[in-house]
Amino acid sequence: MDVDTIIPAMLIESGGGAIHVGIMTAILLGGSSFTQLFFAPYISNKSYKKKYLLLGINSRIFSLLGLGLILFYLQSQHSVYIIWIIFVLITIFSLGGAFANISYTDILGKSVLEEKRKSFLSFKQIIAGIVVLFSAFLARKVLSSSNFPLNYAYTFMIGSFALLIASLGFWNLKETEPSVLKINGFKKFIQILKSELKTNPKLVYFLGFINTQGVVVSFLPFLMLYAKEVFQTQSNDTAMFLVFKVVGIVLVSLLIFLSANKTKYKWLLYGNVFLSLTMAIGTILINDAIQIKYIFILGGIVYSIFSITMNGVLLEVSGKENRAIYTGFVGAGNIIPAIFPLMAGYLIRVFGFQNFFLLYIVIIFFSVFFIYKLNCKK
Repeated sequence: MDVDTIIPAMLIESGGGAIHVGIMTAILLGGSSFTQLFFAPYISNKSYKKKYLLLGINSRIFSLLGLGLILFYLQSQHSVYIIWIIFVLITIFSLGGAFANISYTDILGKSVLEEKRKSFLSFKQIIAGIVVLFSAFLARKVLSSSNFPLNYAYTFMIGSFALLIASLGFWNLKETEPSVLKINGFKKFIQILKSELKTNPKLVYFLGFINTQGVVVSFLPFLMLYAKEVFQTQSNDTAMFLVFKVVGIVLVSLLIFLSANKTKYKWLLYGNVFLSLTMAIGTILINDAIQIKYIFILGGIVYSIFSITMNGVLLEVSGKENRAIYTGFVGAGNIIPAIFPLMAGYLIRVFGFQNFFLLYIVIIFFSVFFIYKLNCKK
Protein backbone atom coordinates (compact mmCIF):
# COMPACT_ATOMS: atom_id res chain seq x y z
CA MET A 1 0.00 0.00 0.00
CA ASP A 2 1.60 3.25 -1.14
CA VAL A 3 1.95 5.76 1.71
CA ASP A 4 2.80 8.67 -0.61
CA THR A 5 -0.32 8.69 -2.79
CA ILE A 6 -3.16 6.32 -1.86
CA ILE A 7 -3.23 6.90 1.92
CA PRO A 8 -2.88 10.74 1.72
CA ALA A 9 -5.57 10.88 -0.99
CA MET A 10 -7.89 8.76 1.17
CA LEU A 11 -7.31 11.05 4.16
CA ILE A 12 -8.01 14.17 2.08
CA GLU A 13 -11.20 12.59 0.67
CA SER A 14 -12.24 11.82 4.27
CA GLY A 15 -12.14 15.52 5.08
CA GLY A 16 -8.51 15.98 6.09
CA GLY A 17 -6.56 19.17 5.39
CA ALA A 18 -2.93 20.31 5.53
CA ILE A 19 -2.62 19.70 9.30
CA HIS A 20 -4.05 16.19 8.99
CA VAL A 21 -1.73 15.36 6.09
CA GLY A 22 1.17 16.67 8.19
CA ILE A 23 0.25 14.45 11.14
CA MET A 24 -0.27 11.45 8.87
CA THR A 25 3.09 11.95 7.11
CA ALA A 26 4.88 12.39 10.44
CA ILE A 27 3.40 9.11 11.69
CA LEU A 28 3.94 7.09 8.50
CA LEU A 29 7.34 8.33 7.37
CA GLY A 30 9.44 10.25 9.89
CA GLY A 31 7.80 8.90 13.02
CA SER A 32 8.04 5.25 12.02
CA SER A 33 11.81 5.50 11.65
CA PHE A 34 12.14 7.51 14.87
CA THR A 35 10.44 4.74 16.86
CA GLN A 36 13.15 2.32 15.68
CA LEU A 37 15.33 4.06 18.26
CA PHE A 38 13.16 2.47 20.98
CA PHE A 39 12.53 -0.90 19.31
CA ALA A 40 16.18 -1.61 18.48
CA PRO A 41 17.42 -2.34 22.05
CA TYR A 42 14.75 -5.01 22.50
CA ILE A 43 15.14 -6.69 19.10
CA SER A 44 18.96 -6.54 19.18
CA ASN A 45 18.92 -8.87 22.20
CA LYS A 46 17.21 -11.60 20.20
CA SER A 47 19.48 -14.14 18.50
CA TYR A 48 16.92 -14.86 15.78
CA LYS A 49 14.66 -12.14 14.49
CA LYS A 50 12.30 -13.84 12.04
CA LYS A 51 9.28 -13.88 14.37
CA TYR A 52 9.66 -10.15 15.07
CA LEU A 53 9.79 -9.49 11.34
CA LEU A 54 6.55 -11.43 10.91
CA LEU A 55 4.94 -9.65 13.87
CA GLY A 56 5.60 -6.29 12.21
CA ILE A 57 4.31 -7.47 8.83
CA ASN A 58 1.14 -9.01 10.29
CA SER A 59 0.30 -5.82 12.20
CA ARG A 60 0.42 -3.98 8.86
CA ILE A 61 -1.87 -6.55 7.24
CA PHE A 62 -4.50 -6.15 9.97
CA SER A 63 -4.26 -2.34 9.98
CA LEU A 64 -4.91 -2.21 6.21
CA LEU A 65 -7.87 -4.53 6.66
CA GLY A 66 -9.11 -2.26 9.45
CA LEU A 67 -8.83 0.80 7.19
CA GLY A 68 -10.91 -0.96 4.57
CA LEU A 69 -13.60 -1.89 7.09
CA ILE A 70 -13.72 1.57 8.66
CA LEU A 71 -14.21 3.14 5.23
CA PHE A 72 -17.20 0.86 4.70
CA TYR A 73 -18.51 2.11 8.05
CA LEU A 74 -18.01 5.68 6.83
CA GLN A 75 -20.95 5.16 4.45
CA SER A 76 -23.37 5.37 7.37
CA GLN A 77 -22.03 8.82 8.40
CA HIS A 78 -22.58 7.91 12.08
CA SER A 79 -19.15 8.76 13.44
CA VAL A 80 -17.56 12.20 13.65
CA TYR A 81 -14.38 10.54 14.87
CA ILE A 82 -13.63 8.76 11.60
CA ILE A 83 -10.38 10.64 10.89
CA TRP A 84 -8.99 9.85 14.35
CA ILE A 85 -9.82 6.16 13.95
CA ILE A 86 -7.95 6.31 10.64
CA PHE A 87 -4.98 7.85 12.49
CA VAL A 88 -4.97 4.99 15.01
CA LEU A 89 -4.87 2.40 12.22
CA ILE A 90 -2.20 4.37 10.34
CA THR A 91 -0.12 4.44 13.56
CA ILE A 92 -0.36 0.65 13.88
CA PHE A 93 0.63 0.32 10.21
CA SER A 94 3.61 2.64 10.76
CA LEU A 95 4.85 1.03 13.98
CA GLY A 96 4.57 -2.40 12.37
CA GLY A 97 6.85 -1.23 9.57
CA ALA A 98 9.39 0.17 12.02
CA PHE A 99 9.37 -3.04 14.06
CA ALA A 100 9.80 -5.22 10.96
CA ASN A 101 12.52 -3.06 9.40
CA ILE A 102 15.00 -3.62 12.25
CA SER A 103 14.74 -7.40 11.92
CA TYR A 104 14.79 -7.19 8.12
CA THR A 105 18.01 -5.13 8.06
CA ASP A 106 19.76 -7.60 10.37
CA ILE A 107 18.63 -10.62 8.33
CA LEU A 108 19.58 -8.86 5.09
CA GLY A 109 23.07 -8.06 6.35
CA LYS A 110 23.65 -11.71 7.33
CA SER A 111 22.27 -13.05 4.05
CA VAL A 112 23.82 -10.88 1.30
CA LEU A 113 27.55 -10.59 0.62
CA GLU A 114 28.99 -7.09 1.01
CA GLU A 115 30.08 -6.80 -2.64
CA LYS A 116 26.60 -7.86 -3.82
CA ARG A 117 24.52 -5.49 -1.70
CA LYS A 118 24.20 -2.62 -4.18
CA SER A 119 23.10 -5.01 -6.93
CA PHE A 120 20.74 -6.80 -4.56
CA LEU A 121 19.12 -3.61 -3.25
CA SER A 122 18.59 -2.21 -6.74
CA PHE A 123 17.27 -5.57 -8.04
CA LYS A 124 14.92 -5.73 -5.06
CA GLN A 125 13.60 -2.27 -5.99
CA ILE A 126 13.06 -3.42 -9.59
CA ILE A 127 11.04 -6.47 -8.54
CA ALA A 128 9.08 -4.47 -5.98
CA GLY A 129 8.51 -1.72 -8.54
CA ILE A 130 7.16 -4.14 -11.16
CA VAL A 131 4.79 -5.66 -8.61
CA VAL A 132 3.66 -2.21 -7.46
CA LEU A 133 3.27 -1.08 -11.09
CA PHE A 134 0.82 -3.93 -11.67
CA SER A 135 -0.86 -3.00 -8.37
CA ALA A 136 -1.07 0.65 -9.47
CA PHE A 137 -3.00 -0.28 -12.61
CA LEU A 138 -5.28 -2.44 -10.47
CA ALA A 139 -5.70 0.44 -8.00
CA ARG A 140 -6.57 2.79 -10.84
CA LYS A 141 -9.32 0.42 -11.97
CA VAL A 142 -10.64 -0.05 -8.43
CA LEU A 143 -10.57 3.66 -7.56
CA SER A 144 -12.48 4.56 -10.71
CA SER A 145 -15.00 1.72 -10.35
CA SER A 146 -17.02 3.36 -7.57
CA ASN A 147 -17.31 6.53 -5.51
CA PHE A 148 -15.66 7.39 -2.18
CA PRO A 149 -15.51 5.72 0.32
CA LEU A 150 -16.25 2.37 -1.34
CA ASN A 151 -13.40 2.70 -3.84
CA TYR A 152 -10.79 3.22 -1.10
CA ALA A 153 -12.35 0.51 1.08
CA TYR A 154 -11.89 -2.01 -1.75
CA THR A 155 -8.35 -0.74 -2.36
CA PHE A 156 -7.24 -1.22 1.27
CA MET A 157 -8.81 -4.67 1.51
CA ILE A 158 -7.04 -5.76 -1.67
CA GLY A 159 -3.81 -4.23 -0.29
CA SER A 160 -4.20 -6.22 2.93
CA PHE A 161 -4.67 -9.47 1.01
CA ALA A 162 -1.73 -8.69 -1.32
CA LEU A 163 0.57 -8.02 1.65
CA LEU A 164 -0.53 -11.32 3.20
CA ILE A 165 0.43 -13.16 0.00
CA ALA A 166 3.74 -11.27 -0.24
CA SER A 167 4.64 -12.19 3.35
CA LEU A 168 4.35 -15.94 2.76
CA GLY A 169 7.99 -16.11 1.63
CA PHE A 170 9.16 -14.81 5.01
CA TRP A 171 7.35 -17.67 6.78
CA ASN A 172 9.70 -20.10 5.00
CA LEU A 173 12.80 -18.05 5.79
CA LYS A 174 15.46 -19.86 7.81
CA GLU A 175 17.99 -17.89 9.87
CA THR A 176 21.22 -19.88 10.05
CA GLU A 177 23.45 -17.30 11.75
CA PRO A 178 22.40 -16.04 15.20
CA SER A 179 23.15 -12.50 16.40
CA VAL A 180 25.37 -12.36 19.47
CA LEU A 181 25.16 -8.67 20.46
CA LYS A 182 23.23 -8.17 23.72
CA ILE A 183 21.96 -4.87 25.16
CA ASN A 184 20.68 -4.50 28.71
CA GLY A 185 17.95 -1.89 28.41
CA PHE A 186 17.46 1.47 26.72
CA LYS A 187 20.04 3.20 28.93
CA LYS A 188 22.72 0.79 27.71
CA PHE A 189 21.56 1.41 24.14
CA ILE A 190 22.11 5.18 24.57
CA GLN A 191 25.56 4.52 26.03
CA ILE A 192 26.45 2.41 22.99
CA LEU A 193 25.14 5.18 20.72
CA LYS A 194 27.38 7.74 22.43
CA SER A 195 30.35 5.40 22.20
CA GLU A 196 29.75 4.71 18.50
CA LEU A 197 29.41 8.43 17.77
CA LYS A 198 32.87 8.96 19.29
CA THR A 199 34.59 6.02 17.65
CA ASN A 200 32.84 6.04 14.27
CA PRO A 201 32.83 9.56 12.72
CA LYS A 202 30.94 8.27 9.68
CA LEU A 203 27.95 7.52 11.90
CA VAL A 204 27.72 11.23 12.81
CA TYR A 205 27.65 12.26 9.17
CA PHE A 206 25.28 9.45 8.26
CA LEU A 207 22.80 10.68 10.88
CA GLY A 208 23.23 14.20 9.51
CA PHE A 209 22.47 12.89 6.03
CA ILE A 210 19.33 11.10 7.26
CA ASN A 211 18.22 14.22 9.11
CA THR A 212 18.41 16.37 5.98
CA GLN A 213 17.98 14.28 2.83
CA GLY A 214 15.39 12.25 4.74
CA VAL A 215 12.74 14.96 4.28
CA VAL A 216 12.36 13.89 0.63
CA VAL A 217 10.09 11.03 1.72
CA SER A 218 7.60 13.62 3.02
CA PHE A 219 7.32 15.56 -0.22
CA LEU A 220 4.86 13.47 -2.24
CA PRO A 221 2.01 13.41 0.33
CA PHE A 222 2.01 17.21 0.30
CA LEU A 223 2.23 17.15 -3.50
CA MET A 224 -0.99 15.11 -3.40
CA LEU A 225 -2.57 17.84 -1.26
CA TYR A 226 -1.22 20.52 -3.62
CA ALA A 227 -2.69 18.72 -6.64
CA LYS A 228 -6.11 18.37 -4.99
CA GLU A 229 -6.31 21.93 -3.66
CA VAL A 230 -4.82 23.75 -6.65
CA PHE A 231 -5.90 21.55 -9.59
CA GLN A 232 -8.88 19.68 -8.01
CA THR A 233 -7.57 16.23 -8.97
CA GLN A 234 -9.83 13.19 -8.45
CA SER A 235 -9.47 9.55 -7.34
CA ASN A 236 -8.63 8.40 -10.88
CA ASP A 237 -5.78 10.94 -10.95
CA THR A 238 -4.44 9.50 -7.68
CA ALA A 239 -3.99 6.09 -9.30
CA MET A 240 -2.33 7.71 -12.32
CA PHE A 241 0.13 9.54 -10.03
CA LEU A 242 0.97 6.21 -8.38
CA VAL A 243 1.64 4.64 -11.79
CA PHE A 244 4.06 7.42 -12.76
CA LYS A 245 5.81 7.26 -9.38
CA VAL A 246 6.36 3.52 -9.80
CA VAL A 247 7.64 4.05 -13.37
CA GLY A 248 10.32 6.32 -11.90
CA ILE A 249 11.21 3.72 -9.26
CA VAL A 250 11.56 0.89 -11.78
CA LEU A 251 13.58 2.94 -14.30
CA VAL A 252 16.20 4.21 -11.88
CA SER A 253 16.44 0.89 -10.02
CA LEU A 254 17.12 -0.88 -13.32
CA LEU A 255 19.82 1.65 -14.23
CA ILE A 256 21.51 1.28 -10.83
CA PHE A 257 21.32 -2.51 -11.07
CA LEU A 258 22.96 -2.53 -14.51
CA SER A 259 25.72 -0.14 -13.41
CA ALA A 260 26.14 -1.31 -9.79
CA ASN A 261 29.84 -2.12 -10.15
CA LYS A 262 30.63 1.24 -11.78
CA THR A 263 28.41 3.62 -9.80
CA LYS A 264 29.57 4.79 -6.38
CA TYR A 265 27.16 5.70 -3.60
CA LYS A 266 28.72 9.17 -3.48
CA TRP A 267 27.52 10.11 -6.96
CA LEU A 268 24.09 8.64 -6.32
CA LEU A 269 23.81 10.77 -3.18
CA TYR A 270 24.83 13.99 -4.93
CA GLY A 271 22.59 13.21 -7.90
CA ASN A 272 19.64 12.67 -5.60
CA VAL A 273 20.14 16.09 -4.00
CA PHE A 274 19.92 17.67 -7.46
CA LEU A 275 16.80 15.69 -8.33
CA SER A 276 15.20 16.50 -4.95
CA LEU A 277 15.65 20.21 -5.58
CA THR A 278 14.41 19.87 -9.17
CA MET A 279 11.28 18.17 -7.86
CA ALA A 280 10.38 21.16 -5.65
CA ILE A 281 11.30 23.83 -8.20
CA GLY A 282 9.40 21.95 -10.92
CA THR A 283 6.28 21.85 -8.75
CA ILE A 284 6.44 25.62 -8.24
CA LEU A 285 6.70 26.21 -12.00
CA ILE A 286 3.92 23.91 -13.23
CA ASN A 287 0.56 25.49 -14.13
CA ASP A 288 -1.35 22.49 -15.43
CA ALA A 289 -2.61 19.36 -13.66
CA ILE A 290 -1.33 17.19 -16.51
CA GLN A 291 2.25 18.25 -15.78
CA ILE A 292 2.12 16.98 -12.19
CA LYS A 293 2.63 13.40 -13.38
CA TYR A 294 6.22 14.28 -14.32
CA ILE A 295 6.88 15.41 -10.75
CA PHE A 296 5.66 12.02 -9.56
CA ILE A 297 8.12 10.30 -11.91
CA LEU A 298 10.86 12.41 -10.29
CA GLY A 299 9.43 11.53 -6.89
CA GLY A 300 9.71 7.83 -7.67
CA ILE A 301 13.32 8.26 -8.81
CA VAL A 302 14.24 10.26 -5.71
CA TYR A 303 12.52 7.80 -3.38
CA SER A 304 14.22 4.81 -5.01
CA ILE A 305 17.71 6.33 -4.90
CA PHE A 306 17.23 7.39 -1.29
CA SER A 307 16.08 3.89 -0.26
CA ILE A 308 18.96 2.15 -2.06
CA THR A 309 21.65 4.53 -0.82
CA MET A 310 20.35 4.78 2.76
CA ASN A 311 20.29 0.99 3.21
CA GLY A 312 23.58 0.53 1.37
CA VAL A 313 25.43 3.26 3.27
CA LEU A 314 23.97 2.00 6.57
CA LEU A 315 25.41 -1.45 5.90
CA GLU A 316 28.73 0.17 4.95
CA VAL A 317 28.87 2.33 8.10
CA SER A 318 27.85 -0.46 10.50
CA GLY A 319 29.72 -3.63 11.44
CA LYS A 320 28.64 -7.24 11.16
CA GLU A 321 27.26 -7.68 14.69
CA ASN A 322 25.63 -4.30 15.20
CA ARG A 323 23.38 -3.90 12.16
CA ALA A 324 20.15 -4.12 14.15
CA ILE A 325 21.37 -1.57 16.68
CA TYR A 326 22.58 0.74 13.89
CA THR A 327 19.10 0.54 12.39
CA GLY A 328 17.91 1.85 15.75
CA PHE A 329 20.48 4.65 15.49
CA VAL A 330 18.79 5.67 12.24
CA GLY A 331 15.84 6.58 14.44
CA ALA A 332 18.00 9.29 16.02
CA GLY A 333 18.58 10.60 12.51
CA ASN A 334 14.88 10.95 11.86
CA ILE A 335 14.19 13.80 14.24
CA ILE A 336 13.89 16.43 11.49
CA PRO A 337 12.02 14.09 9.07
CA ALA A 338 9.58 13.35 11.92
CA ILE A 339 9.03 17.03 12.76
CA PHE A 340 9.14 18.36 9.18
CA PRO A 341 5.64 17.14 8.13
CA LEU A 342 4.08 18.81 11.19
CA MET A 343 5.86 22.07 10.40
CA ALA A 344 4.92 21.72 6.73
CA GLY A 345 1.24 21.19 7.53
CA TYR A 346 1.21 24.32 9.69
CA LEU A 347 3.10 26.40 7.10
CA ILE A 348 0.74 25.37 4.31
CA ARG A 349 -2.37 26.07 6.34
CA VAL A 350 -1.21 29.48 7.60
CA PHE A 351 1.13 30.80 4.90
CA GLY A 352 0.53 28.66 1.81
CA PHE A 353 2.54 26.16 -0.22
CA GLN A 354 5.37 28.52 -1.24
CA ASN A 355 6.78 28.60 2.30
CA PHE A 356 6.64 24.80 2.44
CA PHE A 357 8.67 24.55 -0.76
CA LEU A 358 11.22 27.05 0.57
CA LEU A 359 11.72 25.16 3.84
CA TYR A 360 12.12 21.89 1.94
CA ILE A 361 14.75 23.37 -0.41
CA VAL A 362 16.80 24.82 2.47
CA ILE A 363 16.91 21.51 4.37
CA ILE A 364 17.90 19.56 1.25
CA PHE A 365 20.78 21.97 0.59
CA PHE A 366 22.27 21.14 4.02
CA SER A 367 22.52 17.45 3.07
CA VAL A 368 25.36 18.26 0.63
CA PHE A 369 27.74 18.90 3.55
CA PHE A 370 27.02 15.53 5.18
CA ILE A 371 27.34 13.66 1.88
CA TYR A 372 30.74 15.31 1.34
CA LYS A 373 31.91 14.29 4.84
CA LEU A 374 30.62 10.72 4.44
CA ASN A 375 32.95 10.27 1.45
CA CYS A 376 31.55 6.85 0.51
CA LYS A 377 34.17 4.68 -1.21
CA LYS A 378 31.88 1.98 -2.61
